Amino acid sequence: MPGAWLILPTYNEAENIGPMVRAAREQLRDGDTILVVDDNSPDGTGAIADELAEEIDGVQVLHRPGKQGLGRAYLAGFAHALASGAEYVLEMDSDFSHDPHDIPRLIHTAEQGADLVLGSRYVPGGSVTDWGLLRKLVSRGGSWYARVVLGVKVRDLTGGFKCFRRSVLEALDLNAVHADGYGFQIELTYRTIKAGFRVVEIPIVFRDRRVGESKMNARIALEAVWKVPALRRRGTANL
Repeated sequence: MPGAWLILPTYNEAENIGPMVRAAREQLRDGDTILVVDDNSPDGTGAIADELAEEIDGVQVLHRPGKQGLGRAYLAGFAHALASGAEYVLEMDSDFSHDPHDIPRLIHTAEQGADLVLGSRYVPGGSVTDWGLLRKLVSRGGSWYARVVLGVKVRDLTGGFKCFRRSVLEALDLNAVHADGYGFQIELTYRTIKAGFRVVEIPIVFRDRRVGESKMNARIALEAVWKVPALRRRGTANL
């Protein structure tokens, strides 16, 4: 149905998915939808999500055959949401790194005219908690590097808490997006900017996951490093 669709990609999030879906549902409006995109999690996350969909109105589950990466999961979720008439499409981690209470703020900012709203750790009022100094430096450094190389003003290019207006996703050539993880987040935001859409950052507090293990690794981080100059070289081609 139309309204806002929240995409929650999952892989081995059995401990988080129930509390997250319930918390997010409380922040969404009647007519909004949560779509869990599960990559055949060995820990039974998909089965738990199916039970939630049976129990809670406005929850759907998209099952994929196996782990194919965060970017592919989001793209599958975007396609499903757009085909269902979504007006706004949100990205959000499933591990409480992003606070569900911030969901209405992202949607409201989009309704006020922003084409893409970014929950930003690195604008005034935003912050990161529970991380050690090295991880904070790597994250800030990655966003700074991407901002300088791409020549954009967005301060949190690697963040994954976003709200897209439908028209943005329809305008971009999503089939041409190949990056994953941090690179995926950078690429989508950069493509949005180069296509002439209005991007607004609002401050959020990012917290480390409550339980489970992070899916990010050195390969995904390094992919973002070498993808950024390639994005700049391509410019607006194949947006």
